[in-house]
Amino acid sequence: MPAIITDRFRIHNSEQFQEAFSESSGNTMYLGIGRPQAFSTATRGDARTNNEGTDTAPLTPTDNRNAQSFPFDDLLAAKRITSSDVTFAVPRRNWITGTTYDIYRHDYGERITGTTTAQTSNSGVSTLHDANFFVLTTARNVYKCLDNDGNTASTVEPTTTPTTVIETSDGYKWKYMYTLSASEQANFLSTDFMAVATNSTVSSAAVDGAIDVIKIKTAGSGGTNGTHTNIDIRGDGTGGKCSVTVAGGLVTAVTVTTAGTGYTFGTVSNAQIVSAGATSLSGAELDVIIPPKGGHGKNAVEELGGFFVMLNTSLEGTESGNSGDVTVANDFRKISLIRDPLAAGSAATATTLRGTKAINITGVSNTFVVDEKITQASTGAVGKVVEWDTVNNILYYIQTRHTNEGIDTNGNQTAFSGTNVVSGAGGGSGTPTTSTSTIDNVSFTSGYSSSEIDADSGDILYIENRAPITRAADQTENIKLVIEF
Repeated sequence: MPAIITDRFRIHNSEQFQEAFSESSGNTMYLGIGRPQAFSTATRGDARTNNEGTDTAPLTPTDNRNAQSFPFDDLLAAKRITSSDVTFAVPRRNWITGTTYDIYRHDYGERITGTTTAQTSNSGVSTLHDANFFVLTTARNVYKCLDNDGNTASTVEPTTTPTTVIETSDGYKWKYMYTLSASEQANFLSTDFMAVATNSTVSSAAVDGAIDVIKIKTAGSGGTNGTHTNIDIRGDGTGGKCSVTVAGGLVTAVTVTTAGTGYTFGTVSNAQIVSAGATSLSGAELDVIIPPKGGHGKNAVEELGGFFVMLNTSLEGTESGNSGDVTVANDFRKISLIRDPLAAGSAATATTLRGTKAINITGVSNTFVVDEKITQASTGAVGKVVEWDTVNNILYYIQTRHTNEGIDTNGNQTAFSGTNVVSGAGGGSGTPTTSTSTIDNVSFTSGYSSSEIDADSGDILYIENRAPITRAADQTENIKLVIEF
């Protein structure tokens, strides 16, 4: 049975997701960073996927049960995403002179009357939101193209911001939609996407069902030359009128003189044009372009296809103002979006969460090297060094499902425990303390501290593998995630 899911369903889903960040009983979302160890194409013979790609060409994560657990294995830290870090987004399309833009049409994809051909845009697409019909200008204004002067190139950048339709000297008609604020430019403007928001002044001035554009579908022939006025736009709306210019017996221009209201369909027939004075005109067909529900500019998110949600999170050094949970001693290669994780069995609420485990060590000999293997003879535990804090003698580490990183030669993953000496392949060794203490915002029981985020809690909604990102104490990483619904 032929069926579709409409773009309104996609926007509904994006709205529900966006609302989850601000509702009083909504979800709690964290951006996770992890994977300090390099990706490898080597056959590991363990519980993980054998071929992970390389640091320069990591493979796309799989979508399966494993993928829900792996990000916790090598998680370094997570930062909470707040409602101010989230916006609706649309593809960024800069205005460029010499470009022929698509126009807004209500009927892309419909079969053209009397044919089996679908109505397509100038660029050849058959859906509105794939069409190149809106632009971002150098002043960071966003405009919707209503008419492109018969599929000619745009050479005059729109600049004014009235609530009425703008006609530039190159014959284009534009509808001003909104302007990106300074905050939106700083936080939600990327190479490929930009924030979308409704301008309240534009929205208030929008007229539901007002007709702004009528296109010539077939020019006809034999008509009396001149401009023929006061022609009704028929349909389910009221008050719409237009004038039609005939030259050389052909319809050459149509101008909407009164926009009217309430149209969800409209027609102007050949007979109407004849009655208005274009005697003997035959075969002329006009397309009345119906505006979006509420009128142009009423809801920019819906009109421009805001079924993208952009998340913007910044990691500032160690996040020292938030307990210093984000290490700068190691790089990361994985980004994840975690919904409703737990911390010590309860819903996580902290701004940041440390993802690594830690040991407070005494009697240190030599040093521990980042990314080296650590072992414990009495338990058989295996781990990987993330950071060695020489000031506080704290060893931060992860335990993955890789041989030499988290499981022993028998394939078992065992927790570090007791007072055994912890040995590093680089020569570092020491004895975990037996005390309970808090050092540098890390709480230890018998010398050990677990991750602040409970493994396998919540839901992993997004995973991205990327080339390694090196961190520094004076560095800020700005991470933008764009999710399409």
